[in-house]
Order: sequence, then structure tokens, then C-alpha cells
Amino acid sequence: MGRIFVTGSADGIGAETARRLLAAGHEVVLHARNDERVSDAARSVPGATGVAIGDVSTLAGVRAVAEQANALGPYDVVIHNVGVGGGVPQRRLTSDGYEFIFAVNVLCPYLLTALMPVSQRLVYLTSGLESDGVADLADVMYEHKAWHGMQAYSDSKLYDVMLAFAAARLWPQTRSNAVDPGWIKTRLGGPDATDELPEGAETQVWLASSDDAAAQVTGRYLKRRVDLRANPAAYDVALQDQLLALCAELTGVKFAH
Repeated sequence: MGRIFVTGSADGIGAETARRLLAAGHEVVLHARNDERVSDAARSVPGATGVAIGDVSTLAGVRAVAEQANALGPYDVVIHNVGVGGGVPQRRLTSDGYEFIFAVNVLCPYLLTALMPVSQRLVYLTSGLESDGVADLADVMYEHKAWHGMQAYSDSKLYDVMLAFAAARLWPQTRSNAVDPGWIKTRLGGPDATDELPEGAETQVWLASSDDAAAQVTGRYLKRRVDLRANPAAYDVALQDQLLALCAELTGVKFAH
């Protein structure tokens, strides 16, 4: 049995993922945005080993989460589940001056990966909308082009796939993959979503815990355990390296090669 860290696990897909891993006998460390959400996590996922607390829209918050998580580790698996949606009518900045969707969906998993010891397995949650993403690395935060929340979200989900693929390439001893959980009925997905909560957690639980040969993959984009073809930009090594360089510049921390 392993120890697994799941970000964004106070409710929704993250909490369901944590519950299923706990039920299988694993030790699970949760993440919650603040003390109030810690209470939500405790009710939603009883039996967790601990909770790392921090608002991951800020670099200081991500650093706090990494410090607390590392104190509760080490981990066999890290599941980068936390994220925000694209239903934002206006461009919003974090306290660091970064566009909010990019900060939470991209800079957070990048910085956590950079600040934590590399685990045996990494899972980055993306979305089927990554197929609509555009790798405009000259303007990732929509400073110059017109704001479009859902396009910013799609872009961020493409970048998540690129992070997963870059980690797989840089650390061949680690199995790093991206997962599309589907359109799930959660607070983020909304009541009109087509898929139920257990479906949204199933693939990442499998990748994190299974010894099946089919789960021993890396550098893949999966949905419902099926290996799919991602946005072509995700496979572009030069674009991956440009994204890593940009994130390193914005956070002040590089991936350890």
C-alpha cells in the first residue's frame, strides 16, 4: 500500500478519488484551501492521514501546501486534481498579478511538482477541452488578446497535458500521465454534466494504485482507462520546454532534471 497526495480534495472528484484510495487501503493526504475547507474535507474523507492547507491561486499558498505536504510525505503518488473552471466573464488577477485560471490550473501543479520530491507516479487532471486549447506561450495570461474564459480554461488544460508529458520525458523512472475525468456532476461541472462522480475518479485511482500492465504507462493521455490522442501541441517537445521555462520564470523555481 502506498501514500498518496491528492490536491483539491475537500470535495468533488478529488474527495471521491481520496475516498476510493482509502477504501483500497492506501494512506491519503488531502489538500484544502483554508480552515473551513479542512472541516469539509474531514467530513467528506474521514480517515485521511493529514491535510495540507493553502490557497493555490497564490505562489505563497502553493509553497505553503508543498511544505506541509512534504512534512506529511514522502509519497508514492501525487495526483494534481485541483483546478478552476472557465465560466469567468472577466479576466481576473491573483494577488501575484497572474491570470487566475492559469495560476491555479497550471502554475500550481508546476510549482508543486518542482517543490516536492519526484514520486513514482504523477497524475495531472486535464479536460477533453484540451483539444480546443492553443499553446500561445507569448500570451498565456491574456494580457494582449481579448478575454475568453472558456478558451483560457481550454488552454490551461492543454498546458496540464504538456506538464504531464514533460515530467514523463524528464523523469523516465516516474510514470506521469494526464487524465480527462469527463464532464462530472460536481460543483465545478454543474448539474447538467453527463457523468457521475465515481466515473470522474476511476481512471486516476487506477493509475495511482493498480499493478495492471495497462496502468504501467507514462506520457499518456487517458479517459476511462483508454489511451487517447491529445492535442498535437502537447507532444511538441520544444513547446513543452518553453512552457517549463515560462513557469520557472514566473515562479522562480525550475524542474529538477
